[in-house]
Amino acid sequence: MHRRTLLGSALALLATRPALATGEFPFTLSDAEWRARLSPLAYDVLRHEATERAFTSPLNDEKRRGTFHCAGCDQGLYASSTKFDSGTGWPSFTAALPGAVGNREDSRFFMRRIEEHCANCGGHLGHVFDDGPPPTGKRHCINGAALRFQPAQGPENAGPAGG
Repeated sequence: MHRRTLLGSALALLATRPALATGEFPFTLSDAEWRARLSPLAYDVLRHEATERAFTSPLNDEKRRGTFHCAGCDQGLYASSTKFDSGTGWPSFTAALPGAVGNREDSRFFMRRIEEHCANCGGHLGHVFDDGPPPTGKRHCINGAALRFQPAQGPENAGPAGG
């Protein structure tokens, strides 16, 4: 085996993580049920920790009042009032709803990051960074494919939210 091939194989193994474990979260489905429920991109993001291309999600421009839900299980995750334009190309929030998300260390790609997942189904959402605006100083950088937006009902939805 050539050194380049060996190095490429080693890097691919380091960058690959298995699909999220089942049975650890209140909402679980079989792999076949997840595939049937989700679009191919949402399946790859939520169940296999893929990342959508930057600036491709229509949710980047979502400015109405409402709640961003998990595209996998429909749990509410982020209030629109916490959304802001980070300029990164992914929907970004200063905080999640209480108890809605979980975190774990992600040390792929030779760096340490905090991965964020839905506390209800375990679906991968994105990562949390310490470079966000006040009041939290956090930037929850979330794949739009992992989210579904539910607009607020009534006249309170007329004005813009965060972002």
